[in-house]
Amino acid sequence: MDEGACAMSEALVYTHEAMKTIFTFRIVSEDPRLAHDVAHASIGLLDEIDNTLSRYVAGSDVWLINQMQSGETRFLSERCYECLRLALDAYVQTGGLFDITLGRQIEHQKNEVEGPAPALQGQLMVDPDKPAIHCAEAGREIDLGGIGKGYALDEIRKLMQEWGIQSALLSAGGSTQLAFGPTTWSIELQGDNSKHTIELRNQALSASGTGIQGSHIISPRDSSSRYSYKRMWCIEDSATFADAWSTTLMLMAPSEIQALSTNGAEIYAEADGKISRL
Repeated sequence: MDEGACAMSEALVYTHEAMKTIFTFRIVSEDPRLAHDVAHASIGLLDEIDNTLSRYVAGSDVWLINQMQSGETRFLSERCYECLRLALDAYVQTGGLFDITLGRQIEHQKNEVEGPAPALQGQLMVDPDKPAIHCAEAGREIDLGGIGKGYALDEIRKLMQEWGIQSALLSAGGSTQLAFGPTTWSIELQGDNSKHTIELRNQALSASGTGIQGSHIISPRDSSSRYSYKRMWCIEDSATFADAWSTTLMLMAPSEIQALSTNGAEIYAEADGKISRL
């Protein structure tokens, strides 16, 4: 362990349930009162984000978007608008594979409804100039499950840094983790029969897989949900894009994943009972 490393037990730990998982904040601080106060402020922010972005909370921005009819326009909170713009960036970066407008198809698969998934229809358009969304044709529903947890971690990092916290490890269940500051954290990637340890510092790590949420990841290319790997991990600068990319990697062909790795992306996969970097 180098001088910038920190054992998990040395951090002050806070947990909170939101977004259908347990968030954990491991804060490195010599001031317990500051850590306590910033943790509670972070929990308040997390609840605000959850109540804004959840499709299951009646009256949330996303819930209201999913009720829109053809020809309607709805103004959004700045937070929802920002997350939608980031999701559009991820859509472009992933060549359209990361698509938050597959809510109906995702629900069909999550609930194991018999018969084919609903056909893709409808069109939503995010206004490029103001916090608004337009429903050109009803039928599309938004689900931010593939990016919302990462977005929440990025926003909590901003808040903690504004309060003067120098280092922390922020986790959204077992799916996404974000480390910031000079501290290095040892993170264990867990497969069915193997483990692999990485060092995380000023980066985000996100995981997707058939044992986590992979069976719920829908491809706009092919609704059959065939995956090249059982589990995948992606390391990115932001938790938002680590979250989006780990979801997308489950949908990509091995050749596409290899092309990303060749260009410097840090990607890990479980294959043949082993976890290795691609």
